[in-house]
Amino acid sequence: MDDINLHHRFLNWRRRIREREMGEVRPAQERFMRLLKNGDILSYQGNSDEVGCYVAPQPLSKGTCYFEVTIVDTGLRGTIAVGLVPRFYRLDHQPGWLPYSVAYHAVNGKLYNGNPLGQQFGPQCVRGDRIGCGIHSENPAAGITTVFFTKNGREVGSAEVPGTTEGLFPAVGMHSLGEVARVDLQAQWLLEEDESMMMVDSHEDDWGRLFDVRASGTLLEYVGKGKSIMDVGLAQARQPLTTRCHYFEVEIVDAGEKCYIALGLARRDYPKNRHPGWSRGSVAYHAGIRPLPSPPPFQGSAPPNSISPAWFFLLLLLRC
Repeated sequence: MDDINLHHRFLNWRRRIREREMGEVRPAQERFMRLLKNGDILSYQGNSDEVGCYVAPQPLSKGTCYFEVTIVDTGLRGTIAVGLVPRFYRLDHQPGWLPYSVAYHAVNGKLYNGNPLGQQFGPQCVRGDRIGCGIHSENPAAGITTVFFTKNGREVGSAEVPGTTEGLFPAVGMHSLGEVARVDLQAQWLLEEDESMMMVDSHEDDWGRLFDVRASGTLLEYVGKGKSIMDVGLAQARQPLTTRCHYFEVEIVDAGEKCYIALGLARRDYPKNRHPGWSRGSVAYHAGIRPLPSPPPFQGSAPPNSISPAWFFLLLLLRC
């Protein structure tokens, strides 16, 4: 694999040197092989043993940071991949297989990040589904780009990808007869209503779970017994935080007798009688404990990779 990476980088370097020496200024143009392009429709034209790939003429940028691909027909196997690649990516390889590329593969829901071995990432995609791909942020100093993917407008997840000087270009790969997809390079990603931000002025419908907590307009009030360590009240949001909606605030109106108020993030099925930060898959700031250890005040013992990628806003209250 290291030999392939070095060879790929050498070819791109040699091509750029040649263009500079000859003073070539090539107009931006799309590239594709074993695919037929008719307007915004791509259809596979190979023999199902060879990969066909399309690369857009322009990279994603701050002005155009997202695109979508709609699966019109899955063909024999549904091996359609959507992602980002370097400008001179090899057109006989699926996006995500080679270095400096990343792709979400519809057939198995796996993410391929510069490696022909994918990792489970999201749900499978079938006819009629829309796969989106965009850039959240770029860190030129570190050479890292954060890329995210969506399915039917909902964010699936994100990944960090090594950046290139020329940027990352939208790409679509296909690998079986009958596969057809529609490409929209001008798509805009708008959050669905049920993925809207968890606001401070949320109401009862915004809460997925309420145990010994009463929601009254913008206020949450503990209504449990408060006699033991197990008498914990829980309020958990219906929707998780995402990379686009990643922040919330809580104002303590009344601290009660001991201010046993904690807020943080936890998995969807977090135990209702446990403060956030006490159990695996959670982290929290506890308001009533001094001094606070650092860092962080309370964090579950589960490593980040072993918990759900969906982190839900969680507020637990216990008044004694």
